[in-house]
Amino acid sequence: MRSLALLCLLAFATAAHAAAPEQHYLDLRDRYIAKFSKAKENDETYKQHDAALSELTGVLRGLVGPIAIKGLPGEGQSNVDTLFRGDSGFGHLDGLGFATEGDKQQAVVTTTALLKHWLREHVKDGMPQAIDAAFRSDRFYYQAIQDSAFAKYAELPITKPASMSAAVAVLGVRGNGDLKGPPHEIDVAAIQGDKVYFLAASEAVKTAEIPACEKVWKQMMAKKVPEDSMAKEDLAMDAYTKCFAREAPNQSWFAGAVKKAQSQLEQLPLR
Repeated sequence: MRSLALLCLLAFATAAHAAAPEQHYLDLRDRYIAKFSKAKENDETYKQHDAALSELTGVLRGLVGPIAIKGLPGEGQSNVDTLFRGDSGFGHLDGLGFATEGDKQQAVVTTTALLKHWLREHVKDGMPQAIDAAFRSDRFYYQAIQDSAFAKYAELPITKPASMSAAVAVLGVRGNGDLKGPPHEIDVAAIQGDKVYFLAASEAVKTAEIPACEKVWKQMMAKKVPEDSMAKEDLAMDAYTKCFAREAPNQSWFAGAVKKAQSQLEQLPLR
């Protein structure tokens, strides 16, 4: 029994030690959030804010290590782009962010420890706490990057490389207004070792409306329900995207979307 207890204690100590570098980053980040969230905004504050983000970027580079993603800049910056709690876009996924000009392609690389912590921070937002469930939820793709909403239309059945423990691809629409329309963004989330990769391509594929799902949308919108018009539209959108997910594999463009998602996965530094 003493040997078992000692082994458990050693395992706990090892886990705590493994999390220590991430905890240093989180402590530093939280101190800066507390500082800037109550600071008066002026040129000097913004200067200090930029310096703080640069410092956090340096810590993240030490945690994540050198990363080369095909088609994206070689050196990432902090994906957390604001430390002012009230700012739009506050709370993005902690990690190194990479992007092409115009954000047509974006990527975030982080660690599993930082991902798990981030999921816990967003539990009140309805974020699933299991990583696989989070990767299949539109909330993950909405809150991880940018400031715009994301509607998931379908999952794309990519082939997971043997070196990865998880790989999920979704097809959807991102925007600040109406999210109904032919989906064109493909996002991929994957885990290899202790590194987590998230890639988003905003104009990845050309799709088309599905008549059967348009019919579902019109039927839902025609219903008289006690909720307000926005609630009715939310219900219609939910029914519409569920229909789209069912019907998408039968569409002529679906195989091309899967192929594109697989090619995004292959941008990663597989080993």
